Amino acid sequence: MIGVDEYRATVTTLIGDATAAVLPLAACDGLVLAGDVRAGVSLPPFDNSAMDGYAVRSVDVVGASRERPVELPVTADIPAGLVDVPALLPGTAHRIMTGAPVPAGADSIVMVENTDAGSFAPAPRDVVRVHAPTAPGTHLRRTGEDVVRGTVALAAGTVLGPAQLGLAAAVGVAELRVRVPPRVLVVSTGSELVTPPSELRHGQIYESNSVMLAAALSSLGCRVEVVRAVVDDVAEFRAVLEPKLAAADLLITSGGVSAGAYEVVKDALTSAGVTFGKVAMQPGGPQGCGRWNGVPVVTLPGNPVSVLVSFEAFLRPALLTSLGHPVADRRRVRARLTESLSSPKGRRQFRRGFYRHAEGEVTGEVGPRGGPGSHLLAAFTQANCLIVLGEDVTEAAKGDEVDVLLL
Repeated sequence: MIGVDEYRATVTTLIGDATAAVLPLAACDGLVLAGDVRAGVSLPPFDNSAMDGYAVRSVDVVGASRERPVELPVTADIPAGLVDVPALLPGTAHRIMTGAPVPAGADSIVMVENTDAGSFAPAPRDVVRVHAPTAPGTHLRRTGEDVVRGTVALAAGTVLGPAQLGLAAAVGVAELRVRVPPRVLVVSTGSELVTPPSELRHGQIYESNSVMLAAALSSLGCRVEVVRAVVDDVAEFRAVLEPKLAAADLLITSGGVSAGAYEVVKDALTSAGVTFGKVAMQPGGPQGCGRWNGVPVVTLPGNPVSVLVSFEAFLRPALLTSLGHPVADRRRVRARLTESLSSPKGRRQFRRGFYRHAEGEVTGEVGPRGGPGSHLLAAFTQANCLIVLGEDVTEAAKGDEVDVLLL
């Protein structure tokens, strides 16, 4: 059998690096920068006020107090967005709003609360009484204080969220070069599969794997096309899928890869460039990967828990690596078992679990949800983690510390 880490490396290499493209900012949320972004302007691009108040020379309000306010004539009104700002003359004040350009000659801002202007009258007063002194630089935002023009504002490899996209817009960028999530063709196979709302006959089950995979892939930004419930017929499998390969960057199948008869994926792709084998894990042992007509293919088992565990173990980290994310792994913690578990020797077992960490405790605790069976999907809905028992572990007693992957 193939080791879990070895197979993960194989899948990661197969998928490779995602292509880069230039997209508008609105389409870049959650993606990763493929190149540095240099600031086209400084932030702030000009000295501006951090407060609503009055632009003054600090020397003109020395010793000001409520008992002895300093009176200054108000000679201009400066709202945010004003382009032509008159200079401040000695012994005067300009009424100014937050974000407005600081006039030449002013070295500080007196906030409105330290004057007699209250919450501001509709029109500026002719004279303002200042009730407190101010030091040079008070409530001023200096040019380039945040970002200096020409410097790297966002480095390649940055994951783009609201703050990063806001910064890109603030330095004058309308589009970014990013790693583009792949177009993924998801296929579920099995003659026993029926799609809702069709009525089930005895021996049939509703298809769910493609729904899970499409949701998991979409959460990473992938563009997904789904083909549900392809029957166990090699000719039909090829006829349905081959025309769609040209529009796909990755093909993921579920079902038809084990050692029984009617293993349609295995039968159809063994001679087409896909290698099948068993990975030393439970659940999810039967796996396959390779290329079909040049398109990377990852084939998963048919049981739903095996599909989700395989996605977590191989596909999710491989895709995040492909997209340039600096962290591809789920957060891993240690936790004490609330009950004993057993695991097959020589296989890495992934058990659905529920993790709790009480405040003040050094380690949390974790208990299984459902048994090890790969068909127990309802138990997965109650889980918030995967308990990982290593290949050399056959018994883990209650109270033992184990590795936990937080979902």
